[in-house]
Amino acid sequence: MKILVCISHVPDTTSKINFANNDSEFDTNGVQFVINPNDEFGLTRAIWFQEKQGATVTVVNVGGPETEPTLRKALAIGANDAIRVNATPTDGFFVAKQLAEVIKNGGYDLVIAGKESLDYNGGMVPGMIAALTNSNFINACTAITVDGSNVQAVREIDGGKETINTSLPLIIGGQKGLVEEKDLRIPNMRGIMTARTKPLTVVEPTEAPTQTKAVKFEKPAPKSAVKLVSADNLDELINLLHNEAKVI
Repeated sequence: MKILVCISHVPDTTSKINFANNDSEFDTNGVQFVINPNDEFGLTRAIWFQEKQGATVTVVNVGGPETEPTLRKALAIGANDAIRVNATPTDGFFVAKQLAEVIKNGGYDLVIAGKESLDYNGGMVPGMIAALTNSNFINACTAITVDGSNVQAVREIDGGKETINTSLPLIIGGQKGLVEEKDLRIPNMRGIMTARTKPLTVVEPTEAPTQTKAVKFEKPAPKSAVKLVSADNLDELINLLHNEAKVI
């Protein structure tokens, strides 16, 4: 079984976020980048298939040379090889188009993408990939088993979970649940050394139009100071809830 894991290069949640050029661009200065958490769950599950069922695992990213340390970390965790599409990920459709081309050329059986990336939370790329490659698709996937070409998967739905039987080739939008957090892997020294010699192929992007453009970014408004109201002053509490908080 050939597995492709899509890896997003996203800011660490502990990083301080700023914007540049009149708040039209994300400022990467001083920001540490990591593997997108939803993708890391998918990568760990792919490594399980590698160890238990002899699958080969390729990781792929759309981005410039600055994303290669993230791909090398995925190789250190256990992926066999990596592909970097040499392009700036301008929007979801552009990224999906590039990934679909890699999938078509690679003949992968199972493609694991995170259901959304931590930076933009668009949640659109896995479904677009499935449409562009004419593959089966399961989003918000929390469990998956493969027996030959038969697949059983579980996904989150409103108010519960749904178990689905389908077949390869398959695209999934994965999330927490594919593996437990305690099962996520930290690269050891041997993995880090081995990753240096594993193949990382750089391919040029296919032509695709940019459908959207970010006009401006802005941070959430800072939280206001807490107002304390005496327990016996109900009139003041009602006034604040009605006129300031506007919740009644």
